Amino acid sequence: MPVYCITGANRGIGLEFVRQLAQSSENTILAGIRTLTSDLTDLKAVASPSTHILECDSSSVQSIHGFVKEVARVLGSDKKVDYLLNVAGVNIASWQSSLTLGPDDLQAQIAINVIGPAKIVELLLDAGLLSKDVRVLNMTSGLGSMQRSSEIKPRKCAGYSISKAGLNMLTVHQSEDLKPHLPGAVVICMDPGWVKTRMGGEGAMLEPSHSVGSMLGVLHGLKEGDNGKFYHYTGEVVPW
Repeated sequence: MPVYCITGANRGIGLEFVRQLAQSSENTILAGIRTLTSDLTDLKAVASPSTHILECDSSSVQSIHGFVKEVARVLGSDKKVDYLLNVAGVNIASWQSSLTLGPDDLQAQIAINVIGPAKIVELLLDAGLLSKDVRVLNMTSGLGSMQRSSEIKPRKCAGYSISKAGLNMLTVHQSEDLKPHLPGAVVICMDPGWVKTRMGGEGAMLEPSHSVGSMLGVLHGLKEGDNGKFYHYTGEVVPW
């Protein structure tokens, strides 16, 4: 009876994770969304009886504290999170270059794309809610790879790239920092590919179902030796 905790679960890739995982009644799903006042029609349509919709605004440490308390309430004393998927993310002002960065836009992306996943892992650990062999997936992007990003022409999404590179470094730190607490934990970051979602925008060619199905295959096959790696949804290791 594995427990999956997913942020950004009400649309796009997060919603597809819920849809696929909800196919099995054995899966307990903690579906984190930015606010419970959102339109939940799509999420409720794919949710299973063992799916719990909880508020988690990744840009707010206060909201994350409340989310962790709700996770503890739902799981009780006999369950812990086996798979933590930090999917929530934003790409703000994609037209900005390194020469035109808006400070507020960059800070907002770092708050959600980096600080949010950092505090979610930290607070779930502090509350004793992560299983001893937890798998943590931080959803990144090929734009967060220094090598891959350097090859992209024309340049785009400077702030988003910077924040995802920060998330990649966070992953490396988490992969080592969790070891003294949870020796069997594995933390990775993963590029889902260019997926047909609202964030993916025009030009995206990859169906969410294919991307997510492939990522779940990688996630479920992780071994301790994979700790701290950067994966493509296909299972290929991505250069930093």
